[in-house]
Amino acid sequence: MKKIISILSFLLMVVLHVSGQTNNSSIASYGFKVIPLGVKGGLDESNLSAYLVAASGNDQFICLDAGTIYKGLELAVASKLFKPVNPSSIQQQQINSYFISHAHLDHTAGLIMNSPNDNAKNLYGLASVLEIFKKNYFTWSAWANFGNEGEAPILKKYSYQNLIPKVEIPIDNTGLFVTPFVLSHVKPYESTAFLVRNQNNYLLYLGDTGADMVEQSTQLAALWKAVAPLVLKNQLKAIFIEVSFDNSVPEKALFGHLTPTLLMEEMATLNALSNGNLKNTALYVTHVKPCEGCETKIKSEIQAANQIGLKISYPLQATLIELK
Repeated sequence: MKKIISILSFLLMVVLHVSGQTNNSSIASYGFKVIPLGVKGGLDESNLSAYLVAASGNDQFICLDAGTIYKGLELAVASKLFKPVNPSSIQQQQINSYFISHAHLDHTAGLIMNSPNDNAKNLYGLASVLEIFKKNYFTWSAWANFGNEGEAPILKKYSYQNLIPKVEIPIDNTGLFVTPFVLSHVKPYESTAFLVRNQNNYLLYLGDTGADMVEQSTQLAALWKAVAPLVLKNQLKAIFIEVSFDNSVPEKALFGHLTPTLLMEEMATLNALSNGNLKNTALYVTHVKPCEGCETKIKSEIQAANQIGLKISYPLQATLIELK
């Protein structure tokens, strides 16, 4: 009898252990992993805005902007974030699709330059963004037409997928869903924020954007109103948002970008809408434009302006970010 009880106890422990592992795995799969392939806002063509995002436990990434691809993947391999293979192989096999916030070259150059070695996949963007690929980039006078529309001959490597603002779409084989929001980037030109969902958790990535006050816009106000309920429920795990210049740059010279003061004014708005809960959401400052001492000055000014106690970080190229 004692032997039977011992066997039953052992089996029960095994079941509980396996169940615990399953639950932990399930919880972990609700999060995100982010690999920045590039984080800067200019000058160094080997480190321009591009962020790989995958659901935890999934190796199929979407790429939010694509300023730098090959060099970022090369460094990610060196950092052991991918198996040691040719960066083009990773691009072909593990980048599922691209989401381009706007068509400026520091957000598109890596995609364009590496297109000959890529595989067929979807290229998502607002209609205004995709139009620039069709008329300016993927043409035979500028490069080659790797799109599925436009100037003949059409190579059909990238399928243009027109995003509708505030309409969520599923991304096959990734477990992710994406909702686009329009941003103002030197009015009347459009940029995009991408709200990425995995189960009930979210990540928010903003392309280049000016402050509503400067842009004479309500785009950021509408975005904050949309995501504030997610902040309240602790479902918004991170915000990736640009600060391109320090506070010394006058508004007329910002050209649709943020400063530390403008960033914190926008964050104060979101914090108020979410009843002071924004401190539970990680804030990653992106797209710092390089100049002598600029990055140090921007960080110092952000720290001084952070009166609401936000958790602020600065993504590093080829350095894994895990959001749970």
